[in-house]
Amino acid sequence: PLLTCAGMARDWPDARGIWHNNEKTFLIWINEEDHTRVISMEKGGNMQRVFERFCRGLKEVERLIEERGWEFMWNERLGYILTCPSNLGTGLRAGVHVRLPILSKDKRFNKILDNLRLQKRGTGGVDTAAVGDTFDISNLDRLGKSEVELVQCVVDGVNYLIDCEKKLEKGQ
Repeated sequence: PLLTCAGMARDWPDARGIWHNNEKTFLIWINEEDHTRVISMEKGGNMQRVFERFCRGLKEVERLIEERGWEFMWNERLGYILTCPSNLGTGLRAGVHVRLPILSKDKRFNKILDNLRLQKRGTGGVDTAAVGDTFDISNLDRLGKSEVELVQCVVDGVNYLIDCEKKLEKGQ
C-alpha cells in the first residue's frame, strides 16, 4: 500500500531502469522505491568481496554524478536522505540468504534477531514471507553506525545464527 500511494507501484514508472555489469554482481536500479539503489551481490558468502565491490561501485557512481554537478542528498546529522525514513543514515542493507530449519521454529528466534540488531524477511524481497526455512537476514539499523559496522554486524550475527542452528541439530 505504501508504494502504491506514493505512485511507485506502476508497472514501469517514468525513467525507471537498471544497469548491471556482465556478471550481474553489481547493479544500479533507478527510480524503484528509491531514486537510486546500488546493489552488490554474489553467491557463496564472501561478504568482504561483495562489500568491496559495493564501495568501489558507489564511489564511481558518486564521481560520475558529481562531474555533472549533482550529488546524493546528504544531511550532516541524518546521513543520506532516502525515500523511506527507515533508510536514513547509511541507507545500507547488507543481507545474507541463510537456511535455518530448526532455529526458525524456535520461539526464541525473533528475540535473538532483535538482540543481534538483525531482521528477517523472505528471499523475495521486502514484505515477503520466507519460503520454507530460508531467510534473508539483514541489519536492522541504518542510522548511527558506519557501513563497515553494519556489514560486520550481519557477518557476526549470521555466524552466530549458524552456530545456534548447529547446536540445536545436536540437541543442545
